[in-house]
Amino acid sequence: MTDLVVSVEVAAPAGTTWLALTDWPRQHEWMLGTDVRVVSGDGRSVGSRIAAFTGVRGIGFTDTMEITTWEPPVRCTVRHLGRVVRGSGAFHVHAKGPQESVFVWSESLVLPFGPLGKLGWPAVKPAFRLGLRESLRRFAAFAENYSMGER
Repeated sequence: MTDLVVSVEVAAPAGTTWLALTDWPRQHEWMLGTDVRVVSGDGRSVGSRIAAFTGVRGIGFTDTMEITTWEPPVRCTVRHLGRVVRGSGAFHVHAKGPQESVFVWSESLVLPFGPLGKLGWPAVKPAFRLGLRESLRRFAAFAENYSMGER
């Protein structure tokens, strides 16, 4: 199991940050190389499932997740159900004031490919973390300008 926690400050109220974060179909606007869709349920309740395809030009993998906790506008947790990505993830939004919030993304992942995955993780982790940090930087800008009407 490996843990990863990354956060970003957002110049938007916590409620707006939450709405931007959980607008799954628009996640591609800020998450590098990833398209997300709701595959069962409404995407806004425990038991709903979402699928995130990460890749380029159809080459990649799909990470299917089940929402295990839904506490708007504060916390959503998911269980990764795929063969490549397994474990759990959490999205937290913390209010810092009326017009500021912090988005915290955490993952507790079972590395894929058994012993080979454990061996390779130290080499892959810096690039993974860099991509996640860039995505969160883009998320902050997305949330700060978020409008539910732009789908």
